[in-house]
Amino acid sequence: MAIQICQDPAADALLAESDFALLIGMMLDQQYPMEHAFRGPAKLSERMGSFEVEEVAHADPERFAEMAATTPAIHRFPGSMAARVQEIAQIILDQYEGETSRLWTEAKDGKDLLKRITALPGFGKQKGQIFVALLAKQRGVKPQGWEAVAGDYALEGFRSVADVVDADSLQKVRDFKKAKKAAAKG
Repeated sequence: MAIQICQDPAADALLAESDFALLIGMMLDQQYPMEHAFRGPAKLSERMGSFEVEEVAHADPERFAEMAATTPAIHRFPGSMAARVQEIAQIILDQYEGETSRLWTEAKDGKDLLKRITALPGFGKQKGQIFVALLAKQRGVKPQGWEAVAGDYALEGFRSVADVVDADSLQKVRDFKKAKKAAAKG
């Protein structure tokens, strides 16, 4: 299944080919429209000339923050998000030898995968659950017990970015989130 989260062919292609870009897009998906958040890696790739873990980790922090803040910025809080992107890149470099996929290929099971993901900056339990579901639905990564770990995000429907496959499903996810917020308000 082709990724169509960004609704931009080049940005979606980067997410499809780069595990690091997909992970960073997920981290950026907070307090910002999801398709714009997931475009962040493509913006950085254009500005840097590539989006490789080692290059991001070793980039000058001030220069990297400038690239993140260049209009259109990667997030509404580009400075703090640039620091998180570099922190995640350094973790991937140090703990996984620069291979983002080792986060999931070396996980013992779904619980271990969630633990590894939530240990990253910017990933709480809910975001971790969504990313587990995204990996299962978009990458076919399904370690034992992934459904229990992903919770409701593992179900069929339009609950999160894990369910976005085209413009129509993006709108359905938006509608679901809007209805959920309205219900929470009473």
